[in-house]
Amino acid sequence: MDRKDPYAALRFKEFNIFLLVRFVLVFGWSMQFIVIEWQVYSLTKDPLSLGIIGLMEIIPAFTMALFAGHIVDQKEKRNLLAWCIAAFSLISMGLFLLTWPVLVSDWHSKTILYGIYTLVFFGGFLRSFFGPTIFSLVALIVPKKVYPNAATWNSSTWQMASVLGPAFGGFSISWLGVHWSLCIIFGLVILALVILLQIKRKPILNPKIGEPVVESLKEGVRFVFKTKAILGAMTLDMVAVLFGGAIALLPVFAQDILKVGSEGFGVLRAAPAVGAFLTMLVTAYLPISKHAGMKLLLAIFGFGICIIVFGLSSVFWISLLALFFSGVTDGVSMVIRQTILQIKTPDHMRGRVASVNSMFVGSSNELGAFESGVTAKLMGTVTAVVFGGTMTLLTVITTGLVSPSFRKLDLTKDIEAHEREG
Repeated sequence: MDRKDPYAALRFKEFNIFLLVRFVLVFGWSMQFIVIEWQVYSLTKDPLSLGIIGLMEIIPAFTMALFAGHIVDQKEKRNLLAWCIAAFSLISMGLFLLTWPVLVSDWHSKTILYGIYTLVFFGGFLRSFFGPTIFSLVALIVPKKVYPNAATWNSSTWQMASVLGPAFGGFSISWLGVHWSLCIIFGLVILALVILLQIKRKPILNPKIGEPVVESLKEGVRFVFKTKAILGAMTLDMVAVLFGGAIALLPVFAQDILKVGSEGFGVLRAAPAVGAFLTMLVTAYLPISKHAGMKLLLAIFGFGICIIVFGLSSVFWISLLALFFSGVTDGVSMVIRQTILQIKTPDHMRGRVASVNSMFVGSSNELGAFESGVTAKLMGTVTAVVFGGTMTLLTVITTGLVSPSFRKLDLTKDIEAHEREG
């Protein structure tokens, strides 16, 4: 199989099934997130409440991450993902029932708010298992020689679902309301579970089944911290997501600054993912493994610039373009990061490495949402977004200056080695 074949990973049937599961799940998850954001801000009119959504998810996601990685490396991946999806369906059903119109009209808004926060909390616990399981399953579906191409298509699918999920969610709020939008999400989760069962069970490649939890976790953390390429990519992305969390404040911009309603909110929420998705399609044809370190630094620097422009804009089309190009730069960043993780991580440690990554990157999404909510409360919404973009720029500059080895990182030889193995 030619390594330049842009459809290399798509020639494996189970990978296509996996991508469909991935699309349906992310579509439902991202749609659910913005429906919840809209409902919470409508109940409170307080940007801090949006930050609390992130806080409620990060607490269990962060504290459970390493233990989840240990479990993933010890268990069969297909069935573990099926259990995760089944549990996710219960959370979606709970949100659907909690927003029943009769309850919303009869119950105090704080009761509904606390119920939403509670379900988000359990969702964070569950999410600590999702990332490592999905990351590990991909490596069992395709051979090593197509890992980079699989990483590109996997990320592209994630972004496409992130485009359509929020956009559909925004229109769905307008057309059907919050309650029935959440019903659609519940149906999507059940659909994902049915599709997943078309993938066969996979072997467990970890030679240390039954290894003590503490030793297993130490091994995973040590590996990440001694592998400079992985550590650098995780750290950069963590800071960019943490301080560039303008997305968490989009309900404020849509309702109070740009005044574009739920439809405009959906379009704004989808704009970054549109940019990222288009970028990822291009990278399937034009691999970006050469000079990967410098490209990653430049991409995250561009992301910071876009966030600042978005924060300063009060014109809808300028805000939309800024978010679109933030997605373009983030798309480049995501493909490089996923390629680094897939190439540099041994099979038996994928769950634990992905868990550490979720602590650095995945949890920083929610922590970034909380940071944005707090700074918006203290500084004002616009100042908070500009501050976050500025911190992203400073982090990129500092990393480029103090880590010349990361700046010179090139993945070409690593990819060629995997092609010989695969």
